[in-house]
Amino acid sequence: MTERLPLFPLNSVLYPGLVLPLNVFEERYRRLVADLLALPEDQPRRFGVLAIKDGREVSPVRESDGPAGPLDGLGTVTGDPLEALHHIGCVADVASVQPQPDGRYELLVTGTTRFWLRSVDTGGPYLTGEIETIEEDQGEGAGALAAGVERAFRTYQKRLAGAREASIAGEQELPADPQVLSYLVAAASVFDTPVKQRLLACPDTAQRLTAELELLRREAAVLAWLPSLPAVDLTRQSFSPN
Repeated sequence: MTERLPLFPLNSVLYPGLVLPLNVFEERYRRLVADLLALPEDQPRRFGVLAIKDGREVSPVRESDGPAGPLDGLGTVTGDPLEALHHIGCVADVASVQPQPDGRYELLVTGTTRFWLRSVDTGGPYLTGEIETIEEDQGEGAGALAAGVERAFRTYQKRLAGAREASIAGEQELPADPQVLSYLVAAASVFDTPVKQRLLACPDTAQRLTAELELLRREAAVLAWLPSLPAVDLTRQSFSPN
């Protein structure tokens, strides 16, 4: 079953169950928020978050704009948005909206369910898309994998804090549910957007945990050997997505 939602392209990945603050300043997305606020109180205020490929901005194209290539002079994608966006995203529920005096909005959204982007409509003031929600299975061995990921994540956090010359205030409690843990680890780790997108797109929880276990062990090993390099540089050196 499909449904139509407004789309909000970002240079980051939203995961189910995770909270994301957004500073909405571009006119087309201010219009999106205004349209959501105009909905009746009993209707959900939701939109789809999709990561942008190659860090490019996505904007609607209208016939009046004339012909354009895939990138204009401002680095804005003006070709087919389906070519510029990753096709698996996450539905965002708007938890709070704070209008600002200059017309901006400060949003707090919560990721709910993953979806597959089937088509994009560029005819309005902002992108909308036909989406199909993705159900997720635990997969085989998710429980045992979760225990390994928890240990690896704690080691990774300590070494990452050391590389940043920071300290961890106590040991945070991690969720027992393997699926929730897999999304939390994906969001909290310092991975590049393509890597985070691959984790979002994993077919089931067990496969996501398997990928995270390999990534965390690799990153922790690099952090142990090269503590003087910035953490983001470490992750880029140690893992290159296919």
